[in-house]
Amino acid sequence: MKYRILEIRRYPSAVAGLVIIALLLGISIYTIITIPYSEAIRIWRGGEEEVQDVPKNAQPVWVNFFRKTKLTETIILNTLEDADNANGQVTKVVTTGASGKSVIDITFAFEYLYDTFPQALTLHMTPIYQSGTPFVTATWVTPDNREIPLKDLKIQAPETYRISQDTRLRKNLENQPPEQGLFADPFLETPAPLKGRYELRLHVTVFEEGADLDAKFVMHGQVYGLAGTDHKRRDLTVALLWGTPIALSFGLLAALGTTLTTMVIAALGVWFGGWLDGLIQRVTEVNMILPFLPLLIMVGTLYSRSIWIMLGASILLSVFGAGIKGYRAIFLQVKESAYIEAARSYGASNTRIVFTYLIPRIIPVLIPALVNVIPTFVFLEATLAVLGLGDPVIPTWGKIIDDARSNGALFQGQYYWVLEPSSILMLTGLAFAMVGFALDRIFNPKLRGI
Repeated sequence: MKYRILEIRRYPSAVAGLVIIALLLGISIYTIITIPYSEAIRIWRGGEEEVQDVPKNAQPVWVNFFRKTKLTETIILNTLEDADNANGQVTKVVTTGASGKSVIDITFAFEYLYDTFPQALTLHMTPIYQSGTPFVTATWVTPDNREIPLKDLKIQAPETYRISQDTRLRKNLENQPPEQGLFADPFLETPAPLKGRYELRLHVTVFEEGADLDAKFVMHGQVYGLAGTDHKRRDLTVALLWGTPIALSFGLLAALGTTLTTMVIAALGVWFGGWLDGLIQRVTEVNMILPFLPLLIMVGTLYSRSIWIMLGASILLSVFGAGIKGYRAIFLQVKESAYIEAARSYGASNTRIVFTYLIPRIIPVLIPALVNVIPTFVFLEATLAVLGLGDPVIPTWGKIIDDARSNGALFQGQYYWVLEPSSILMLTGLAFAMVGFALDRIFNPKLRGI
C-alpha cells in the first residue's frame, strides 16, 4: 500500500491538492501558536476597548493595488510608541516653567496621499497628575499651512475626543463633516482631499511637577488589514485564520469517526450475521430515510449549538448511513476468502478475524472514501453557521458568511466579506477532492485507465 500511495506523484492535480492541504495545515499550526484560543475569543468577542482603533466595514488593504483611486488607510500614532513609524511621526517636547508649571507640545505628523476621505478621526488622551488638571489646546495644520482650531479641553480623566462628532467644529468647517472638511482642498468646488503633510498639534499645560499627558491619534480609513473588518469593527483576519483549524478539525474528526465506526459495524454484522446483521440493516434503512440536516437543526435549536455537540450529532447520524451497505457488500466477498477459512481452521477468535484479517483488507477502499468525505463535513459546519446554528463563541468561516448575509454585505458592495471565506471553503473542498479522486484511481484498479 505504501508504494501505491507514492503513485500519487503521477497526478499533478493531486500534488496541487496536497500543497493546498499542507498550506492549510501550516496556517492552522501558525494560528494556534501565535493567536491562542483564549486570545482569539477575547479579540473576536471583546468590547469597545478591543476595537476602538479599528475602522468599521473597511475593505482589505490590498484592494488599493487594483484601484485607480486609492482608499484611505488607517493611521495610528501614539506618544507611548516609537517616535517614527510607517504611519507618521510623533514628537513630544516638554518646556519646564516656574512653580511646577510646564508646557508639553505634542505633534502627530503624517503624509496623506489618498484620493478619498477617512471614516473618522479620534484622539485618546490619558493625563497623569495629582491635583492640577492638565489643559489641552488642539490645532489642525494642513499642507498649505492653514491652522484650524479644534477644541480646548480640561483632561481630568482618560478621555476620548471624537473629532468627527464635534458639531461645533462642523459649523466652523462650513457644515462639512470634520473628517472631510479638515482634509478638503479649499480651492475645489467638488470636495477632494488635499494631499501632503498634515499635523495634529496638542499644546498641553500642566500645573505641577511630574504631571504628564499621553495621547493617541487614530484616523480610521476605508481599508484595514489583510482581510478587512466587519460591522462590529472586528478584524476578519482573526476569524479566517482560526476558521482554518476549526474547519479541518471538524472535517477530519467527523470523517474519521463516521468512516471507521461504519466500517467496524458493517464488519461485525457480516461476520456474526443472523439477528445482528438484520438489526444493523434495518436501523440503516430507517436512518437513510431520515432528513439529516433538519435533525441537526433540531439539535442546534432545542439543545445546544456547541461545535462539539454538533460534531457528535453529525457522527451519530452518519454512522448508520449508506456506507454500511457498501462495506457490507465488500465484507461478504472477503468473508469467503481462503485466508479467512485458514484462520478459522487454526482456531483464531472472532475478534482476531474481524480486526486482523477482515477489516485491514478494505483499507485501500477506506482511504479514498475518508479523504473525499472530509470536505463534506467542512461544508456542513459552514452550512450550520450560515443557518444561524454555528457555535456562538468560536469564529469560523461560516460565521463570517452568516454575519455578512445578516448585515446586507452584498447589497452595500462589501463583497470581500463574503468572497474571502467562501473562496477558502471552495479551495479546501477542491484540494481534498483532487487528492481523493487520485487515491480512488490508485486503489481502485477499475478506475486506473480512466
